[in-house]
Amino acid sequence: MTVADYMTKDVITIRPQTKINVAVKVMEENHIHRLPVIDGKQLVGLITAGTIAQASPSAATSLSIYEVNYLFNQMTVAQVMTKKVLTVAYDASLEDAIYQMRQHQIGVLPVMQADNVVGMITNNDILDAFLDITNYFQKSEVVQVVIEQDHTGVIWQIGKIMTQNKVNIQTLMVTRHLGEIVIEIHVDPQDKVEVRQILQQAGFIIR
Repeated sequence: MTVADYMTKDVITIRPQTKINVAVKVMEENHIHRLPVIDGKQLVGLITAGTIAQASPSAATSLSIYEVNYLFNQMTVAQVMTKKVLTVAYDASLEDAIYQMRQHQIGVLPVMQADNVVGMITNNDILDAFLDITNYFQKSEVVQVVIEQDHTGVIWQIGKIMTQNKVNIQTLMVTRHLGEIVIEIHVDPQDKVEVRQILQQAGFIIR
């Protein structure tokens, strides 16, 4: 799975000389919170609802509301945008994007192909990817197989048993939490009891 598989592809961008009030309007009209800033064809920054809020005049200012609005509306995207923008390659693994976002505590990465912005990957895209990978919208039941001693061919063994019993695996995931290896098998609800039985008979520990 690559970033390109799950990124938002129709990216709306904005230029650095654009006024802040225009950027706000673009975000509101398109129900988005972030805009890559493009100068020519080059990515030069990122402006978000958060950076705009931080740039807004303090309520403690002695200026009148009219003066505040006037000054704010004269500001440009270039004055407010984040200039040091982390990016990710379109053919990078989804895991690489998640790691970057976690390490730097950010919610978005512009996706690059050569020097061009071809997409955006956000927290929501990552969550959508997880739902897709786990086949969440397909009705299923989970059978958990605990592997006490990891060894080559264990997934092949499970697959062979399922094939011999003509049971379909919808999705299969391996988790390693706190050193415990668990294989999660998603099967049709009507097959759950049978799957538990045949795997137990084969010597597997079923949770």
